Amino acid sequence: MKKLLLPLMLLALAACSSQPKADYVTDPAHYVDPFIGTGGHGHTFPGATVPFGMVQFSPDTRMNDWDGCSGYHTSDHTILGFSTTHLSGTGCSDYGDFRFMPFAGEFKLEDDLPNDKYPYYDSVYSNATFKHEDEYAQAGYYSVVLDDSIKVELTTGDRVGMMRCTYPSDKLRRLILDLQHGVNDELVYEAELNIENDHAISGFRRTRDWANDQYLYFYAEFSKPFAVDNGYRPMILDYSDFYENSNIEGFPLLDSKVRKAYFMFPNTQGPLVMRIALSAVDVEGAKSNLKAELGENNFDFDALRQKAYDKWNKELLRYEVSDPNESNKTVFYTALYHTMIAPNLYSDADGRYRAHDLQVYKSERPVYTVFSLWDTFRSLHPLFSLMQRERTLDFINTFINKYETNPHHMLPIWELAANETYCMIGNHAIPVIADAYFTGIRDFDTEKALEAMVASSKDDFRGMGAYMKYGYIPIEVEGEATSKTLEYAYDDWCVARMAEAMGKADIAKEFYARAQAYKNIYNPENQFFQGRRNGGWMRPFDPAQVNFTLTEANSYQYGFFVPQDVNGHVDLMGGWNEYEAKLDALFNAPSNLTGREQPDITGLIGQYAHGNEPSHNTVYMYNFVGKPTKTQYYVKKVMDDFYTDRRDGYAGNEDCGQMSAWGVLSAIGIYPATPASGYYVLGLPRFERTRLTFEDGKQFEVIAKGLSNKNCYVKSVKLNGKTLERSFITCEEVLNGGKLEFTMTNQPNSAWATQPENCPVVRIPSESIVIVPTINADSDTFFDSLMVSMSHPVEGVKIYYTLDGTMPSDSALLYEKPICLKGNTVIRAAAEQDGRWSNVIDAQYYLIDARHSVKLENKYNEQYEAGGLKALIDHKRGGENFRTGSWQGYYGVDLVATVDLGVPKRINRLAGSFLQEIYSWIWMPTEVEYFISDDGRNFRSVGKVKNEVPVDADGAFVQEMEVRPRTEARYVKMVAKTIGTCPEGHVGAGQKAWIFCDELVIE
Repeated sequence: MKKLLLPLMLLALAACSSQPKADYVTDPAHYVDPFIGTGGHGHTFPGATVPFGMVQFSPDTRMNDWDGCSGYHTSDHTILGFSTTHLSGTGCSDYGDFRFMPFAGEFKLEDDLPNDKYPYYDSVYSNATFKHEDEYAQAGYYSVVLDDSIKVELTTGDRVGMMRCTYPSDKLRRLILDLQHGVNDELVYEAELNIENDHAISGFRRTRDWANDQYLYFYAEFSKPFAVDNGYRPMILDYSDFYENSNIEGFPLLDSKVRKAYFMFPNTQGPLVMRIALSAVDVEGAKSNLKAELGENNFDFDALRQKAYDKWNKELLRYEVSDPNESNKTVFYTALYHTMIAPNLYSDADGRYRAHDLQVYKSERPVYTVFSLWDTFRSLHPLFSLMQRERTLDFINTFINKYETNPHHMLPIWELAANETYCMIGNHAIPVIADAYFTGIRDFDTEKALEAMVASSKDDFRGMGAYMKYGYIPIEVEGEATSKTLEYAYDDWCVARMAEAMGKADIAKEFYARAQAYKNIYNPENQFFQGRRNGGWMRPFDPAQVNFTLTEANSYQYGFFVPQDVNGHVDLMGGWNEYEAKLDALFNAPSNLTGREQPDITGLIGQYAHGNEPSHNTVYMYNFVGKPTKTQYYVKKVMDDFYTDRRDGYAGNEDCGQMSAWGVLSAIGIYPATPASGYYVLGLPRFERTRLTFEDGKQFEVIAKGLSNKNCYVKSVKLNGKTLERSFITCEEVLNGGKLEFTMTNQPNSAWATQPENCPVVRIPSESIVIVPTINADSDTFFDSLMVSMSHPVEGVKIYYTLDGTMPSDSALLYEKPICLKGNTVIRAAAEQDGRWSNVIDAQYYLIDARHSVKLENKYNEQYEAGGLKALIDHKRGGENFRTGSWQGYYGVDLVATVDLGVPKRINRLAGSFLQEIYSWIWMPTEVEYFISDDGRNFRSVGKVKNEVPVDADGAFVQEMEVRPRTEARYVKMVAKTIGTCPEGHVGAGQKAWIFCDELVIE
């Protein structure tokens, strides 16, 4: 037998090598693993949903936790209940509406449960532990067998869900409904439970969490009656005065309502099935949705499960792949699955929906919600522009509706349940509209859309006023100013492109100029985009630092975000070689981050961070400088390292489909490096064959001949049989259908697409703006005199300035050499180049008493230093936005500052200026006490002030806590007592709290 073994093995290998290539997948839903992303920082949920459905029926395992934003994390072993709404992959929490929890046997109150076994919240009432080996999930279905032997199964339709509970035959059947808790311990304005009959219930929640004012209704029917008495009344577990002591303006105190109840079902044979429908409009809408989808008295769980599975297969089959690697198929089809969980259907079967003004309207076409646009404009919506064209039209109509019903008359930024959360930055509904337009989707009101795009780009909100005034956003004016400048500039290019295509030349000219704002924050000394403060550069500068000038990133990770003018950015850097070297430096830099802690920055290759969105186009930038093999290398590395079939298979938050869409498009071999440009950059296909079927029936096939783990570089490309020398392809060429054929090689120095004429070009087609000058000084404050210089990156450009507050012109002072300031001064400056002018910028400098000094007992946090030791006496105030850099932050410690005035002075008033913004974990000090001294050693108290701002007050508050000693002293001490830790009920309860102070006022 041993002698025969080797020949048999050789025969087997020979047979394998001669086998035909794998066929296209015919049952792609089989490859979907909803557990991928439920570990690590993926923030996905494993429960049941259908493509773009209203219902996401899923287990909740934790609350008030960042890694539990979806309600579930794979490290947990306790289920709190099964709720009907969930967010997928977000970095903020909400939803978890209408939580149901089956249990068997005798009822237990929370006090009977050991805290170490049920650590999360009081909505646990019985043994709800489970083991992950007792879970199962597939597209449209989830099941788990709890440790008390109850089997729970979930499935959904578009607006409906079903839960099937199989209880032990010898135990009492009970079911809890929790109307109080969601994924977070949110504020419940109103909640209501109605008993329709002994088979049906309905209810309502109006809540405040990430969505400021969310309405949601349900109607549910059971396959078996529940026990009743006194007119169908279930056992009430808890009443709550939902609005007691909330102090939120605009909402009256509400009556006590049921927040938890449980139902007991007779021990009849067979499982208990509940069918439920949701509506954002009213209970009648929920009832109609149930009837429209399931008819009367239909409790066929398995039929709905099969229908959900078939819906997924219908969508997934439009992406066919052929490859022998089963893991790659699982990763790919699960990513596709995650791209179609959100946005979510929001209108009822009869067309009614709740709009941004929270009023009810009716639409002939579906209306959607959950638009994570800062994330999804990059890859997900361009994927939809190819493969979900009808829904994209619905999304755009939804945007226009949001614009028309938003009191601010703006397009959505991060819309959730008819609420604008104003989360994240940019105006990224704009590129979604523009990308659709340039992909041929134009059957919407383009005039109204352009009107909305322009209006949203001129609203003096979120730094836009400063952006229009200065040509960039100064960091002392607005938080995350550097990122906002870059992203507004890209949005502006999208406005210009669409306006130009529609014949609106004046709008196009204006917005093409605005789209060049990135040039005003490009520092040629270090080739980074850098925050600008008081007319100059933010100093000191560390490109690895995560700080308040950027959005969830550092300067490395925003270093290439100029998708609207890639070639203009290349020119700024000095050409192809310099741009390539800067890209190389990004990927090869040490992966150490400095500055504040930012859990979103994950998936690092050097300083490239695939776990968060700002980096997502960077891998493809090598194509623009004739180095596509480097793009191919890093695409493969990202796909290999950061897209796996494990539960922690994503590098970071999945973010409503964006992380998955990057993987899907990259696996196909194309990527929208510049959405709205009308073309895709070519990368590296993941599969031997991929076939896309578009809504009009045309097909586009991508073939990678010779693809293997080593043959991962492109040797040549053909499009419909003709050699394609360029490393990009137009949207029109893709949508027309045909065949894109890659021939692969193991050589990383392929000559394909290395010449300029074969590289993608994105360049703003208008006259270059005049870059604003830079005003440079060692400090904003000085004791005696201060030297101020000015500079410009372009040789020969003239700088004119004024010192009297007037606007500079060619009759103003011409800058020739540094100027010496002797007192408080405002400098205004502008650059003139061949008769054209830059925006006007300004800088303010303050003369302070040289005898004044500050001593701190507890050092400020380096993230929020506000200029260092002199910050508390520099006369500069911070406003309500703590991210501007003018606030000094103290983390978990008291603020104890002693000011030496140099000589004894009459002191009439002492005040500390403090900020409270509880959603950023910043609270007023509990009390502030002031002391004075003549010798700096012996201090006496001159007054104590208690905080009067409620610790749960919503919004930003600036308060001066003052005393009026009317005495003389040389030394002043302020002791501001920290609250210590975030109070109970806050998402950060038990974690250290901040004190923010911008000035110790001494008058």
